Amino acid sequence: MIDKKAIEHIAKLARLHVSGEEAEQFSQQLSKALGYFEQISKVETKGIEPLVTPSDMEVFWREDISIKELSAEELVANAPEKVGNLFKVPPVV
Repeated sequence: MIDKKAIEHIAKLARLHVSGEEAEQFSQQLSKALGYFEQISKVETKGIEPLVTPSDMEVFWREDISIKELSAEELVANAPEKVGNLFKVPPVV
């Protein structure tokens, strides 16, 4: 159970202003949420493999092939302005 005092302490650490009424409301909501986690932790999961996704996935492997498309000079060939192999752009302040 998370009490009102714990909520106020957490709010202070986070530099948030929480009224007494809000602290009481958050206390009830967080306690309820933690109760759900306690219920979930009681579920027997021995012998159950963890899932990466909820549905089966077909693994697709392909060979990595390196293809050189264009050289740096070809990439900047049509640039309005360039410096070496770089695009020249207006300075940003």
